[in-house]
Amino acid sequence: MEWIPCSGISKRATKNKKNNDNNNKNRVIVNQKPLDQTKTSPERLRNDYPLRVKGESKNGGSDSTTAQTFTFRELAFATKNFRAECLLGEGGFGRVYKGYLESTNQVVAIKQLNRNGLQGNREFLVEVLMLSLLHHPNLVNLIGYCADGDQRLLVYEYMPLGSLEDHLHEVPPGKNWLDWNTRMKIAAGAAKGLEHLHDKASPPVIYRDLKCSNILLDESYHPKLSDFGLAKLGPVGDNTHVSTRVMGTYGYCAPEYAMTGQLTLKSDVYSFGVVLLEIITGRKAIDNSKATGEQNLVAWARPLFKDRKKFSDIADPMLQGQYPPRGLYQALAVAAMCVQEQPNMRPVIADVVTALTYLASQKYDPDAETGQRSRYPPASPPPRAKRGGKIQW
Repeated sequence: MEWIPCSGISKRATKNKKNNDNNNKNRVIVNQKPLDQTKTSPERLRNDYPLRVKGESKNGGSDSTTAQTFTFRELAFATKNFRAECLLGEGGFGRVYKGYLESTNQVVAIKQLNRNGLQGNREFLVEVLMLSLLHHPNLVNLIGYCADGDQRLLVYEYMPLGSLEDHLHEVPPGKNWLDWNTRMKIAAGAAKGLEHLHDKASPPVIYRDLKCSNILLDESYHPKLSDFGLAKLGPVGDNTHVSTRVMGTYGYCAPEYAMTGQLTLKSDVYSFGVVLLEIITGRKAIDNSKATGEQNLVAWARPLFKDRKKFSDIADPMLQGQYPPRGLYQALAVAAMCVQEQPNMRPVIADVVTALTYLASQKYDPDAETGQRSRYPPASPPPRAKRGGKIQW
């Protein structure tokens, strides 16, 4: 599912060739000032983009690194001239290849942007800047980039298990499904990455494109957020929001942002709630193959939040009942608060991190749980978040 205007309908990039011109008109604007692409560089954008990490000096600190620059020739060699056997995936932005850098003896992922694709020069520069400044165990590491002529490529650390989407939807036969403990570990880690953007960056960074396909997994199922081309600096001072053209992925956009273009940190929290629901249910945010009334995940889940007897209907059938009833209830409570219609009723991401870190620490043992489910006390309906969205069990 590629990024498009939130009010539109998500389609595969191969079906969107006729609409590229319209999509390009809807690209996000980082600065309101016109930017001469021939003079644009990550260094120039860094000067115009007042982003830093809290606790660092304005001149940068130990966590502020300069991304390595590569020539197109180097990256072509690393991918065996972009051979099909090295292709990891593709979409509206371009293609991602697995590569090998002989100079550093390192396996990497190389994203080659379409020259006329959805991710333009500005989004490319924003991603270079964001990942050069923001470092966290739950954010993908940018190794470097290439800007030879009209070629735009990004070089990341290689994440061998692919995206979360690969493990939740349409899992091929013979591939293991995610168990409950792994799902909670991934949810907590993704929330921590988002917390770093919201609470450690100054001004805060609104990710704006949180979805399962942008959460990558290493060999230990450790999650990292990727794809920062749509990221936007959040409000500062007395401002409550930033206004921007509506961009993102259909099904993940907060309703107030889709309707008004007013973007806040709580817009990301809504998107995270959708991802958390996907993790719990195994369903897609938008699934047109489902019956009417079940195609939108949030709309389908909301009525079920109110009836504890239906909680088992929400859980992913592929879990085969292997989950703690109390843990399911608590995870659903967090998701329900994140997808509240009113932004001020959603929790801040730091509270979500606290709740999910606790759930991830409660390791579920199917053998130990057998026959003990009746010992759980009756659960009350999922708590409603008070104004300010404070999570309380």
